[in-house]
Amino acid sequence: MLQTCRKAALLLLTLIVTLSFGALSGPSKASAAGSLELYTPYLEWSAAPGESVSYSVDVINRGSSTASASLSLETKAADWKYSLSAGGREISRIAVKPGDTQTFNLQLDVPLQVNKGRYTFNLKADDAILPLVVNVSEQGTFKTELNLDQANMEGHSDSTFTYSAALRNRTTKAQTYALSAQAPDGWDVRFKADGNSVTSVEVEANAEKSITIEVKPPEQVAAQSYKIPVAATSGETTADAELEAVITGTYDMQFTTVNNLLSSDIKAGGERKLNFVVHNTGSAELQDISFSSNAPTDWEVSFEPSSITSIAPGESKQVQVSMKSSNKALAGDYVVSLSASSAAKSAGADLRVTVKSSVLWGWIGILIILAVIAGIYYLFRKFGRR
Repeated sequence: MLQTCRKAALLLLTLIVTLSFGALSGPSKASAAGSLELYTPYLEWSAAPGESVSYSVDVINRGSSTASASLSLETKAADWKYSLSAGGREISRIAVKPGDTQTFNLQLDVPLQVNKGRYTFNLKADDAILPLVVNVSEQGTFKTELNLDQANMEGHSDSTFTYSAALRNRTTKAQTYALSAQAPDGWDVRFKADGNSVTSVEVEANAEKSITIEVKPPEQVAAQSYKIPVAATSGETTADAELEAVITGTYDMQFTTVNNLLSSDIKAGGERKLNFVVHNTGSAELQDISFSSNAPTDWEVSFEPSSITSIAPGESKQVQVSMKSSNKALAGDYVVSLSASSAAKSAGADLRVTVKSSVLWGWIGILIILAVIAGIYYLFRKFGRR
């Protein structure tokens, strides 16, 4: 009986000491495992390869004391990258006061090389789990794309065809692309990026670069459709596209005299009329042809007619050129430049004009010479005997 009383007293003493220690140490600050809850309104997203998916996640503390937890993301999907951030910085652990809510951001990067399908993720704050789903909408590839806004253009032989292209780098790293074109002989193809002529461009991973392609055909190109392959090539991938330029016609003209002689003569202060002809040697119609001249000072040049409405391919039309030289023009050769111009083409002719002295001045000169001779003869006759 005495032994039993001793055991009871010892147990009572142990209980008193334990309760006293708990009272002295105060309430526990450790979080309960089930007090945290994760919440986001959008649990399932659709995304394309190379895109990023962003979640705003709330951490809610349902307990009666401050709770803290480590954050992590679990998935069986390979090559997916993610980041957890709050306040502009990356985080890995979070604390929430009782009855309060803290928010952080989860960003998921869809790989470029990924299969189309449904991918599941578990966002964890210790024991709290938030299941997430990303549906990849298309098959991901490690490639480059060269897309044209308008691959087909039409114009005449004097046109410059301008194409707009987008070079897309669908790889996991920056690429330097060499730009090339396989154009017919005589064609000029130039690539431009950021307003400058280039032969290569650098494009960051999963980024896009705008490129302008300018194509100029040779002057005597035949009217038909032309295909021009272009390519953007790096050490790992290549993208191809094909340009089409449709030539509707060529513009060309000749402007000369009816007998193809570009020389004439004129008297000082005199007038000369010459017949010129405009030949349309192209395959497209010439329209609104006007005429102009560049003549010596005080010369007058006029055209009749002053303009021509149109000339069909292979046809010709005449124009009369009237020239009047200056009264003060000295004898010699002069050049009068004449031109015929349309909106698409122009042609010029340099006419060599020889100015001859007036016959009257020649006779006057002869009379002066005879008068001098007569005067000398008179002087010899009168004073020679002395």
